Formats: sequence, structure tokens, C-alpha cells
Amino acid sequence: MTHPAAGPQLPAPRGRLLGTMALAGSLVLTAIAVPTSVAAAAPNVRHGHSVDPQDAALDFHSAAYTTITVTVDGRPVHVRWYKELCYVANPVAAAAQQPSGPGGGSTTIPNTACGYQSMNVFVPESAFGDQRTPIYFAVNNSGWKASYIRASVTAGTSYNSATSNVGAALKAGYVFVDVANRSRGLVGADGSAPGKAPAAVVDAKAAVRYLRLNDAAMPGSAERIVINGTSGGGALVSILGASGNSAEYNPYLAAIGAAGVDAQGRSTLRDDVFAVNAYCPITDLGNADIAYEWLYNVLGTRDATGSNPSPADATAIAERFAAYEKGLGLRNADGSRLTAAALLDTIENEVARSAETYLKADPAHTIPPLGGTFEITSGGSTKSYVNNWIDVDTATGKVRSVDMANYLAFVATQAPLKTTPAFDAVGVNGNTTSGTETDLFGPPSQRYMNYTEYSWNHNDVAGDGSGLDDTGLTWKQYTAKKTTTVDDQVHLINPMDFIGTSADAAPNWYVRHGTRDRDTAFTVSVNLDRALAADPQVRNLDYRLAWNQPHAGNYDVPEAMAWIAEAVDKAGDPLTAHHKG
Repeated sequence: MTHPAAGPQLPAPRGRLLGTMALAGSLVLTAIAVPTSVAAAAPNVRHGHSVDPQDAALDFHSAAYTTITVTVDGRPVHVRWYKELCYVANPVAAAAQQPSGPGGGSTTIPNTACGYQSMNVFVPESAFGDQRTPIYFAVNNSGWKASYIRASVTAGTSYNSATSNVGAALKAGYVFVDVANRSRGLVGADGSAPGKAPAAVVDAKAAVRYLRLNDAAMPGSAERIVINGTSGGGALVSILGASGNSAEYNPYLAAIGAAGVDAQGRSTLRDDVFAVNAYCPITDLGNADIAYEWLYNVLGTRDATGSNPSPADATAIAERFAAYEKGLGLRNADGSRLTAAALLDTIENEVARSAETYLKADPAHTIPPLGGTFEITSGGSTKSYVNNWIDVDTATGKVRSVDMANYLAFVATQAPLKTTPAFDAVGVNGNTTSGTETDLFGPPSQRYMNYTEYSWNHNDVAGDGSGLDDTGLTWKQYTAKKTTTVDDQVHLINPMDFIGTSADAAPNWYVRHGTRDRDTAFTVSVNLDRALAADPQVRNLDYRLAWNQPHAGNYDVPEAMAWIAEAVDKAGDPLTAHHKG
């Protein structure tokens, strides 16, 4: 099924804005509770929007907070905590018992009414009356799994602003928001699976709309929303940042009572954001398997590391990559076409740039010589790995060469490679577990549905309702039917489908992918970067492979926060313009 270019319902002017943000000193909090009676009686003040009955139910009550105290860099900071604000008018009820992890078991959630569609808002004392300061919007899901509401700021906790993005945001005077969202694995009160795609994206958009609806009543500026996420969260903020104001999501937003969707399903609010701070985004899921198999088979990495349990599948999947990459029509910075034939050189150049940036950042930074050893600590233990892949001139800090075959084997040795297929494995080769993203797709009544052509056509689990074996239809035949939704689900969570279209992409992007990260192919983040670079809406793009980092995020807090501060400063005053800078 082809998809039209995404377009905003309400076009908005693109102006440059400023953010006057006071870099406050360190903060700490103590428990000062606002009486419930006072909080409940506090009226909401909202300007600039007609009072729609549904939107009125989403009023922000500025006095309904508890004050806590934390310590940032050894100094106390008082923080106002607005607890578990439900950001939709029609939340989807969840079961009290939710899956607790891959090992089985369950956990009890106290907020079944809105625990997956609410946010915790933390306002440091320097921002109590500041409507210009940025809002640091953190999604906390991994592996595209549902994220129950959490509180990253807790009374009495000490934060180091050099290592904690929470502490750094509070110190900078930003409003910190923890955002919960539905996604895969969520069990509804009726036993269904209401977190299927694109629920996570729709919820994140609804949270942005809540902040816009109540911007006049809340500290912080909804024109300065900086979204942060890692892994599945990195993918979530990527699609959120790429698909601003796309009307394709309006029916989904209307169904959950999101702010700014009228009775006719038209948008009266915006859901674009100011900046994206994404780490190791597990995105482009519809093509992630072919990218993974190509990368780890083109130089024989699976065979070299003894991790090729399904060689026929791996080869067949990898063969699809060249056509996919060519179809993207991307280019490198020098204008050369980014094809499969050029990608190994492109990744090699990115690895070299990563190493040289690391060496330049601090004179104390070193990289072992050829034949030396990398000491890698993971899970509490340290292991040594021979450097047989990168040759650095220590005198100049320049990389002489990178042996890509040995480099990819080094990456695959840090953590075993994923299964084949890597992301859409359920239903293939008798696999009936839910260890991959397959359960993100399909109707809420069905446990999973294959969402890639190869896995669909090779599904061999009878009775699961997915694949050629159960439907009698190939992937192309099935997705050609107008009554199916799985290909639409894939589309609505893929930023690559929205970048460069009429959707309002965030103007500022900071993307990192560790050089030791084997959780998704390096081609995924490279393609994201090259697509963003070609989008004229994107004015500030900072992409890099992060030296010697595994699948992780927020390991470079000072650098990331300095990037945010600079972007905000360049954008101007959010109160003098009406759109992102």
C-alpha cells in the first residue's frame, strides 16, 4: 500500500525564536505538601484556545503540586511535582496485572485508569515562574515496550549534572517531564492488547498537545519541547520529531480524547516539537531485518562469530537490502549516492570520525594500538579484546585504517548477534515466543502479526492468524487489501516515511549510536542522518557514532545539554513567535 506524503492540518509559520534560560545553580528538594483541598480547588488558567468540553477536561491546575527537595551537585533544589497528569480525556483502561519481563511473571500497577497515558511534571525552583524555559520531555520505554508512569525525580535523591540528564536538566532550569505511553506488551482491562502501533506515537503526540493546550498555565514553553529517548524510546522520539502535525494521526488522537481534535476530527493544536535527543534509535522496523542481515553477512560476520543459526534465511533476507537502500535515494555529504555498495565505506568513515572526535575531546583519551587490548566492562565484569581492527596515529590523533571485517566481528563479540530474523522473528521457524517486535503489530485482539514481507511469507506457525499459511495470501496480496492495517502500522511509526514531506519535522536533531551497539544495524542511524540532512526543515543536525559505547543512552550528558542550550539560545524568545525556531 502506498502512503501519501504526511501533511499538517494547520500550517504554522516557521520563525526563529529565542530561549532565555537561566542556568540555575544546583538544586535540592524537601517534602512540602500542598493540601489536597487547596490543589483540588485551584482553578485552571488557560488562554488562547476556545473551551472545548473535551479540552476543558484536560485543564492543568497550577496549584496541584507537592514540593520535594533533591540535591544537584551537592546543592539543594526545591522542585514542584505535578503528579500523574492524565494527558488524554478518554484513557484506555489497563489490567491491574502487567507482564514484568522476558522471564515471565507479572507486576501490579496501581493506576489502571491512566497509568500508561499520564505524565509527571517536575519544575525546579528557578523555573517556577518561567514560561520561556525548555521542557525536557523524556520517554522511558525500551524495545518499543509499553512504559508505565515513572518518577525520575524523587525526594532526597542526589544527582550529578555531569552524568545524570535529570540532574543536568534541573540545574539548567528546565521543566522535566516523564511521559508514559502505551505500546507492545500492554494488557488492557478487557484482556486485549491496546498498545499496538501506532499507539506509542499517538500517546506521545497527545502529551505534546496537552502541554500546548496548557502552555499559558504551566511553567516552561511548549515551543521549546526537547524530546529524549533511548533504544525503542530513541525510535519513538524520532518518529515524534519527524511527523509533526501530520493529519494521518488525527483519527487515533480523537479516539483517546487528545487535546486539540474537534468533533469533526480536525486538529486545532500542533504536535510538532523543538528538538530531538535520540540514542540508538530502533527505528525503520519494516526494513530493520534486511539491514541487520546485510550488515552482518556482507563480510561474513555471522559465520566468523559462530552466530548464523539460519544461514538460508539470513542470505535471503540480506539480498533484499540493496534494492531497499537504492530506493531511499539518499546521498552522503559529498554528494555521492548512498547505496549498498557505498555503505561499508560510509560506516568506516563514521567509525574513524568517532575515534578522532573522541581523541580530540580530551588529551587523556587513548585508543589501544594494533595488537593492544580494549578493556570492556559490562554487567559488572571486565573482559579484554584484542584490537585487530583500528590503527591510530597517536601523534596526530588520526585514524590510519579500519578493518571492517574485524570491526564488525569485534562488535558481534561484545554481545551475541540477534536471531534471524532479528526483529520480526515470531511465527518463523516455529518461534512462538514474543521476544521480538512482532507483537507491536496486528489488531488488539491478536497476540502478534508479522509485519515484514519475508517473515509473513515464511510464517509456519499454524493458527496464529498471521502469514501466508493462515491467510492464503502473500504479503503483497494481503497488504493490497484495503481492510488490512499492518502496513499502515509500520508506516505510522517510521520517521523515514515523514522526513522530507509536508509534516513539520523538528528543526534540531542530536542523534547518537554507539560504535559497539549490535542491537540494530549502523545503516539505520546513517540513513536517518542522511535523510534529515536533506530535509530543509532541519536546521541543526548533530549525528555521530559514539566512540566505544554499547546499546545505551545519556552517556554524554554535558555534550548533549550544551547542544540543547545552544539550540535554545539561537532560536530566540518563544514568547515573541508562534512556532519552532
